[in-house]
Amino acid sequence: MPCAGAPLANAKRGHDQWAIADYTPGHTAINRSHRFAGRDIQGQERLTFITATDRYIFRLVLVPMLGVFVLAASLLLLEKMLRLFEFVSTEGGPIDVVFKMMVNLVPEYAGLAIPLGLMLGVLFAFRKLATSSELDVMRAVGWSYVRLLRVPYLITLALVALNFAIVGYLQPLSKYSYEELEFELQSGALGASIKVGEFTTLEDRMALRIEESLDNGRNLRGIFARIADDAGQVLSISAREGRFLANREDRNTIVLRLTDGTIVHDVPGGTPRVLTFSQHDLPIDLPAIENFRARGDKTNEYLLPELLRIGWNDQASREERVGSLATFNYRMVEVVMMLMLPLMGVALAIPPKRSTSALGVFVSIVLVVAYHKVNQYGEEIAELGRVDPWLALWGPFALFSALIGWMFYQVAFVPGGQAIGALESIYAKISGHLKRLIGGRRTKQDRAAQAGEEPFAGVPADATPQPAE
Repeated sequence: MPCAGAPLANAKRGHDQWAIADYTPGHTAINRSHRFAGRDIQGQERLTFITATDRYIFRLVLVPMLGVFVLAASLLLLEKMLRLFEFVSTEGGPIDVVFKMMVNLVPEYAGLAIPLGLMLGVLFAFRKLATSSELDVMRAVGWSYVRLLRVPYLITLALVALNFAIVGYLQPLSKYSYEELEFELQSGALGASIKVGEFTTLEDRMALRIEESLDNGRNLRGIFARIADDAGQVLSISAREGRFLANREDRNTIVLRLTDGTIVHDVPGGTPRVLTFSQHDLPIDLPAIENFRARGDKTNEYLLPELLRIGWNDQASREERVGSLATFNYRMVEVVMMLMLPLMGVALAIPPKRSTSALGVFVSIVLVVAYHKVNQYGEEIAELGRVDPWLALWGPFALFSALIGWMFYQVAFVPGGQAIGALESIYAKISGHLKRLIGGRRTKQDRAAQAGEEPFAGVPADATPQPAE
């Protein structure tokens, strides 16, 4: 008879095989007579692919995974947003272009946030199971680590497909759109504004300065303009206020309507003439805007089918073939590595017994980010032709996969095994020394004061030291 409160499972012997019922989280006894994993009335084996335990693990994985997705993407976007605001303000462009550029950055950052979120989601889920002893119960009723990873791997397959679409198709298009917005902002195609309080040069022949801008640029105050032509004539114009008007006859020209000002016309070899006006229309030619280049100037702007077509095209140059194969292998290795992340999450989630150490969380983040940087470096040296693209990218993949496989084997198949047991021991010793160094040892008086006693309670009054005569 099992003791009261102990987890148990209903089992049934049939044809020399044991069939174990599902472990239900939060329950101390498990009894499912109607949905028992045995045989039905017709004698055929009836198995449940997704059980209540699987749904429980799904909830444990999903919440931290989505949280890491949002957190990682938000931090990366916020860090980039400050630079974009500075860049747009320097170029004098509209603020809404910042958000358009940030939208085009989402696929690039999602390529790193999705694998990181998947790995940490699995890690936090199994860490919770381990620290609450639920993992021991699941193992006791016959659930192996491989069986427990059924739902995490279903999630992984879905995210692999999503990341494949992002890395293979969305990232190249978004990078091209980002550079197109950047080009249009620098060329003035997005309606770059004239900076208040600074001289703005237009077509190297006109300098314009505005002291104050009101009503979102509709009302300009303190205007000064200097215009020179090829013959050496110079017009110096100052006006109290003005506004820009569209020219319906010529879309490449706008009209600056000035009010209450003065014009000084300086002719080489002649006497300057001074004119005053109550209203004057000054036409301003808009600078010619070049068309942005076609997509494909860089290898990271090609889609996966395009990379393969160029990489295996004998008519393309060697630099194009090597660069295309390097980019193709980089994208593929980033996607395929996601299949190993649940194993690493489980291996680093299990802390030592009677310990709540979170060292595995730190190690997992370092490993994922470091591997991502190694792949980026491998792509760069492969594009230069120094190393074969297959070796530069699939070599680190093989080594990292072997390391993950070894760590998972230690946890899943070695009794009492730990993936980072040596690091855990060193970390425990260092943290213990730091606690003693920072906290110090409490004196007898400190312990007495904490207990609410007098420091010399119980000591006779005549035993108090007397000064020497």
